[in-house]
Amino acid sequence: MKAEELIAHARGKACIGDSGNSSQAIIDAIRARGMKPVIAANPTHKNIKLRLDRKLHALRYRVECCVHALKRCRAVATRYDKTATSFLAAVQVACPWMWLVD
Repeated sequence: MKAEELIAHARGKACIGDSGNSSQAIIDAIRARGMKPVIAANPTHKNIKLRLDRKLHALRYRVECCVHALKRCRAVATRYDKTATSFLAAVQVACPWMWLVD
């Protein structure tokens, strides 16, 4: 699963995710790394009970806004670049542009 591969590279005290990441396997992978899972419970997962730290979960909103703003940049959203390096360069050009315009 891709989420578990990403979690293997995560650092920090907490891992913040949306309700789509509320499977027991993902929660166990987060806890195995010594991190606190901050994931809103998916209503379809009746057997998983998580206490949601609302203060930490509110930080997720800022990341979502940043990703939304990056997607407004057409070169980033449509991914014209062939390599990961050139795509990263496009993102690195778009970020200061977003900071200066807004």
